[in-house]
Amino acid sequence: MTDTVIYHNTDRVEPLYRGTQIVWYVFYVIETILLFRFLLKIIGANAGAGFTQFVYAISAPFVSPFLYVVGSPHVLGATIEWSTVIAMIVYWVVAWGIVRLITMGRPISATEAHEGLREQDV
Repeated sequence: MTDTVIYHNTDRVEPLYRGTQIVWYVFYVIETILLFRFLLKIIGANAGAGFTQFVYAISAPFVSPFLYVVGSPHVLGATIEWSTVIAMIVYWVVAWGIVRLITMGRPISATEAHEGLREQDV
């Protein structure tokens, strides 16, 4: 006999899905800002330009916890800001962890739970 779940009541699943969408959206916005910062630094963009100042100002709170983890080598006016790369990786791990935590609240079948427990025992 197969144990399947038919979701008649989606009141519990839809908010979980929406929550994961929000987490990924916020993550992609932050990652895009950090990517712009990394690219502007690596091409040696004019720090006095309005767009560059805007990107640096908006990305500063996201990069500041990681600024002194490693050095940022300067080569011919370009800066390889490794702290931005570290920040991007850390934020990806945090977003992934939050999404995994949210999805743990979704309903599952008894078979799926049994298989999951069996995989954890290995």
